[in-house]
Amino acid sequence: MISKDTINEIFETARIEEVIGEFVNLKRRGVNYLGLCPFHNEKTPSFTVSPAKNIYKCFGCGKAGNVVNFLMEHEHYTYVEALKYLAKKYNIEIEETEQTPEQRQVLDEKEVLYNISRFAQKHFTDNLFNTEQGKAIALTYFKERDFDINTIKKFQLGYCLKEWDDFTKAALKNAYKIETLIKSGFTINKNGKYYDRFRERVMFPIHSMSGRIVGFGGRILTSDKTKPKYVNTPESEIYHKSNVLYGIYFAKNAIRNKDNCYLVEGYTDVISLYQAGIENVVASSGTSLTNEQIRAIKRFTQNITILYDGDTAGIKASFRGINMILEQGMNVKIVLFPEGEDPDSFTRKNKNNPDNVVNFINDNSLDFIKFKTNLLLKDTKNDPIKKASLIKDIVNTISVIPDEITRSIYVKECAVLLDIQEKVLYDEIFRILKNNYYKKKKISDNAAVRLKKEKSSVDESKVYKTTDIYLHEREIIRLLLNYGKEKIYFRERTKYGVKTTTYFTADYIVRDLRENEIEFQDAVCKAIYDEYVSANENEIIPNTDYFINHNDKDIQKLSIDLLSEAYELSDNWKKKHRIYVDTELNKLKDIVLNTMLAFKSQKLKIMINEIEKKIKDIEKEETLKSTEKEEKLNILMQQLKLIQDKYSEINSGLGRVII
Repeated sequence: MISKDTINEIFETARIEEVIGEFVNLKRRGVNYLGLCPFHNEKTPSFTVSPAKNIYKCFGCGKAGNVVNFLMEHEHYTYVEALKYLAKKYNIEIEETEQTPEQRQVLDEKEVLYNISRFAQKHFTDNLFNTEQGKAIALTYFKERDFDINTIKKFQLGYCLKEWDDFTKAALKNAYKIETLIKSGFTINKNGKYYDRFRERVMFPIHSMSGRIVGFGGRILTSDKTKPKYVNTPESEIYHKSNVLYGIYFAKNAIRNKDNCYLVEGYTDVISLYQAGIENVVASSGTSLTNEQIRAIKRFTQNITILYDGDTAGIKASFRGINMILEQGMNVKIVLFPEGEDPDSFTRKNKNNPDNVVNFINDNSLDFIKFKTNLLLKDTKNDPIKKASLIKDIVNTISVIPDEITRSIYVKECAVLLDIQEKVLYDEIFRILKNNYYKKKKISDNAAVRLKKEKSSVDESKVYKTTDIYLHEREIIRLLLNYGKEKIYFRERTKYGVKTTTYFTADYIVRDLRENEIEFQDAVCKAIYDEYVSANENEIIPNTDYFINHNDKDIQKLSIDLLSEAYELSDNWKKKHRIYVDTELNKLKDIVLNTMLAFKSQKLKIMINEIEKKIKDIEKEETLKSTEKEEKLNILMQQLKLIQDKYSEINSGLGRVII
């Protein structure tokens, strides 16, 4: 267990912009920071981090939370693991106790997979440095590739022994279940016999953005052609190959600082370049580039430089990846290494002069138009049919670029390189864009039909959250959270002069609602309001941190939503109900008064509607005697008159200026 004092110290010390900045490229916008949301695909930044309030909020997908929530959501940490991550980052001491086998059994599935991956890395690294087999085979291999000891330790490289079940036995001995070993992919069950998936392979741990080990790549060192050269961890709850970039944990800060990411194919390419001082490098780990991988890079830079080896056939097969990068609105350059060389071998050849590698990359970087044109023109051999096909191919690539100005620049360059009129290229691009538009429209229309069907069975609670009364309740809670400790002043003229009465905003709202016996309908709004009522009775006002870090997740989420937005309601709604938020602190008293009056007005309107309905029901009732009906109607009409008068009085007061 972590003590409450330590938890408080972690929350007080952790700077949310620093922590999230490890995963998202943030840029200052006034008092806040802005970046591309890591939780959904977006081209325009809508992810906001507020250092003053210690919260984040995406105005695109709605994700919001505090620094711990972010780590739990983004990195799939448990609450305790997120706290430990922050404690380590800010050098806050936490006394850790070793988990017992019984404790391990109650861990959730993801946490078990993370734990066993961490255990596996330590085991494989121990094999590498502390077994005769590891030192003779694996360590020798790494040294032959010119990896020094510091690099090997940094990337946590290792070795799985030649024995059939060395790792499996070690894991079982440490209380991991055989079912977990099989599910995680470390152990294979063949006819009731268990053996290690990675036996006799050097091991490359694959890290998440925060440095957690999510999987492994294992390379065989023998010349056995019946076995694959590389074996990877199978897909699991924590390892999705299409989402992972090898080396991103080590490269992310360098990518941000250099404003460029070098993209290579293999593990050793990354390690060799990193060791040579080129740290802004990641690998797609032998898979075709995916949108998820591109978006991970886009969090830190708009620029990608792809480093290809001399395999022309492989380069042509990867052109789809270039199109995907361009579709994301990113800039892409390509470097082709000499025939027979790859980034790893070229770097090792220049190990005594790593500047040669940097200079080669800089001197040979081409934009995708020049690179693709130069490469494909060789195949046309002055054949007009092949050249026409090449032009269509390149124009198709240009058409995916979302920015019109960037597209036009590439059209001009393409026209010069291929000796063709710009108009011809523009006509072809227009045709492609038009076809794509109608395809998307058809998909959109089909989706609209499905949505219409779904709306016929909308949850009542969702309908309620669109009503005026709910929006008013949210607005009152928003004022409590944002301005509860701000003072508002009331002045009234007396025969002795002007008398000034001072209230804290929270105290005034609670007092007014309690005097008028007004209750909240929404359960979460009511729960937050009740916290203020309870605090008011003890003559205190809760801090916003109390709600941001609240144990109740619903309270926490609504509080963060309302603290991180100026106001999300539509301008029309605000105008209709005379709620103004342009200069809130300067007009706080008027805003509070108008909001309270508007809330009461809505409550009275509901009461009026209910009484009018009762009147209609009684008028339709045929079983009542005329005298009884008249008596009931008179009572209801009197009630209606009183409420209508109060309703009119409140509405006439909306928007008034009070001294």
